[in-house]
Amino acid sequence: MTAPFKTDLEKTMTDKLKMAELTSEEARQYLTNDAVILLPMGSLEDQGTHAPMGDYLAAERVALDMAQAARDMGVATFVAPVIPFGGKDYFESSLGGMSIRTTTLVALLDDMIGQLHRHGLTKIMFVNGHGGNVPAITEVALRWRQKADMIIPSIYLWQVGYELLKEILGPEQAAQSSGHGGDPLTSVGLHYYPEILRPDLMQPAPKGRMFKGLDVAGFAAVKYDGARIQIPIEAIETAPHGVWGGDPKLSCAETGKALTQRLVAIGAGLIRDHVAKGFAE
Repeated sequence: MTAPFKTDLEKTMTDKLKMAELTSEEARQYLTNDAVILLPMGSLEDQGTHAPMGDYLAAERVALDMAQAARDMGVATFVAPVIPFGGKDYFESSLGGMSIRTTTLVALLDDMIGQLHRHGLTKIMFVNGHGGNVPAITEVALRWRQKADMIIPSIYLWQVGYELLKEILGPEQAAQSSGHGGDPLTSVGLHYYPEILRPDLMQPAPKGRMFKGLDVAGFAAVKYDGARIQIPIEAIETAPHGVWGGDPKLSCAETGKALTQRLVAIGAGLIRDHVAKGFAE
């Protein structure tokens, strides 16, 4: 029986998506200067009493799906080892959480990109699942733009996800479920790894939280005279159960599936149209 026809990409590409699973010979063969490298990252913090603390689990899963979708479009794409520790912020109060200083995260990202750049791997994209990582990503991306004229985009998954939920659920329903400990992450988790979530432990978002006589307005923020004021309060003081804004009981696997499909399509399209081309005009 004749073997099925293979495209040029299939003839020269491994089934492995993770760089960590490549042998050294496979790395020499497949990690050419045409390859796109995704750098997934997240955090280890309180995501609600019902959800795994590692939101990096979701970031890695989305990155792997993006890589596969990009390959289906003809772009050789690989996923670097996920960075599980987020930049330090108000979530240091999370029992069992781990974070690293922004300076440490900057050094780590800079070293990773430096090693990739040394071997001609300059088509890179961050797939980020934690707001505390944004300052480090911004600093490093600007550094490599100035140093080597590399343009490294970053998709902050949950920031994009909040907007996509308005399309998927409608603005009113999205407002009810969206928030830390709710959507998008809980629905994404129910889609990717329902076996490690504990819906029976769900807690509602708190109401009427006060700090030093001021209304709590969110993580590290209070309200004064109608204005939102940044203030150094810790997550446990804002949301003792890790939930703020949205109701996790409104999250579901169907929403997670629809959301990740949109995130993957956006990421894969960006890879095909711009990252793989080095952001050429």
